[in-house]
This record gives sequence, structure tokens and C-alpha cells, in this order.
Amino acid sequence: MLPWKRVLRPLTALLFAAAVATVPAATAHASSAPSSGWNDYSCRPSAAHPRPVILVHGTLGNSVDNWLSLAPYLEDRGYCVFSLDYGQLSGVPLFYGLGPIDKSAEQLSTYVDKVLSATGAAKADLVGHSQGGMMPRYYLRFLGGAAKVNALVGLAPDNHGATISGLTNLLPYFPGAADLIKASTPGLADQIPDSAFLAKLNAGGDTVPGVHYTVIATKYDEVATPWQSQYLSGSDVHNVLLQNLCSLDLSEHVAIGLFDRIAFHEVANALDPAHATATSCASAFS
Repeated sequence: MLPWKRVLRPLTALLFAAAVATVPAATAHASSAPSSGWNDYSCRPSAAHPRPVILVHGTLGNSVDNWLSLAPYLEDRGYCVFSLDYGQLSGVPLFYGLGPIDKSAEQLSTYVDKVLSATGAAKADLVGHSQGGMMPRYYLRFLGGAAKVNALVGLAPDNHGATISGLTNLLPYFPGAADLIKASTPGLADQIPDSAFLAKLNAGGDTVPGVHYTVIATKYDEVATPWQSQYLSGSDVHNVLLQNLCSLDLSEHVAIGLFDRIAFHEVANALDPAHATATSCASAFS
């Protein structure tokens, strides 16, 4: 019999450390985001790009660090780009996305309304990394977001849970571990496969009508595993495996959202499919 009381806290710490290891060190927050182009509320969408793009960070990320590469990439292509912080726990600075995901979706709803009001646009496009690619689906399904969103693009989204390479499968062997995670970091608990949150989110189908969905996954993902679980089913879904675009791309869960320009090129295609161009290894230099 395992002395569970002695191993419970180390296991929880291990799960938390594994998650922390998949995001960059947070060194900034929303107030330090660039004010020109990115989070510039005077930006007005152009005829070529008529919808603002809202970037939704992943677990333990924030509105700045997660987007230091993708936000300028999209800004340079003429988009009005915005990003938000969500899911902060009391007493935990800089690291976001740890609160209950349904409450985080409410924060996203408020932020979308703010951006639409500022820009005068009728709809927005959402691009999210990890939890940020999955959480908006709750907003679309349950909070009226489908009427305000044209497209959702997920970079390594944990649409059906994150096993962290099978680590969460060990939780049943340590009584009380799952309850401790839920009590201390409910946003992590909501992402464990078969959680009540995910069961509600995915009941009745993965998508809602009127929204264009794109999922960009990498076979080297070590968090949202197995990587195939990231894919969505539906009539307006485009599931993409990064290595089918460039077999040399070694990006894993973090890199695909932080600096992979091949993935970014596919994001741009999803945002403007009428002018999409083929994504390949050469896209890293475009």
C-alpha cells in the first residue's frame, strides 16, 4: 500500500511543474503590451482584414509573453490585434489561466464585447494556444459567442483534455490528488480528461453552427496528448498536423504557439482563407 499522504503533495507538485515547464517565464502583464497595433484600441479593421483578432493565451501564460512573436506577425499583415489576461487566482501574479474555465470564458465574453465596441466590427476572430484554443468553445456554445465570432483557430488546443504524456493517468493511484488539484488550481482540474467541464463542453458535438474552426497540432506535443485528441469533428472544421506541412518541423506544445512561423502561416491562412497560400518549410522565412 502506497503511503499516499506522503506522496500526494509531491505528485501534485510534479503535475504543476510539468505544466509550468511548458510555458515561458512570465515577465510582463497586460499593461506592458505594446500600444501601437497590438492592443491599440484606436485600431480600425481594414477592408482587407475586417475583423479584429483576439489572442487567447494558454495555462500559466499571459497576454504578453504568449504572443511576443505571433502578435507582431499578424500586426505586420494588417490586422488589428488584441490579447487578454484571464483566469487569475487570488494571490498568484503573472501566471493566468488557472481559474475555473467557465469563469474564464465569461471574462473572454466581456473582452470580446470590449474589442468589438472599440473597433466597430460586427465579429472577431479568435486565436488561442493550448487552453486558449479550447476555452473559447465554451464561450461559443454557452455564452452567445457564436454570434460574435467568425473563426476560432487553436494552436495545440486541449479540446478533449490534457494528459501531459499520460501523467494525469496516475491520479487515481493517489487518493485525494484530484481533489487537491481541483481545490487549488481548478483551471488545471477542468483540463483533465473526463472532467465534468470537458464532459459538458463536448456533449452533443464539438462545434456550433456559424463558426469556422481550425486546429493546428504537432505530433511532438507532450501536453495535449495524444495529439489526435486536439482535433475537432464537425462540418466546418479544418484539422492540420504541422508535420504534414513541413516534416522537418520539430515544434512541441510550447513552440507551436510561441515562435513557429510555419504554424503562424497556417494561422494567417485560417484568418483569410480567400487569400491562403500553401504552407511549407519555406514559410518559416516568410
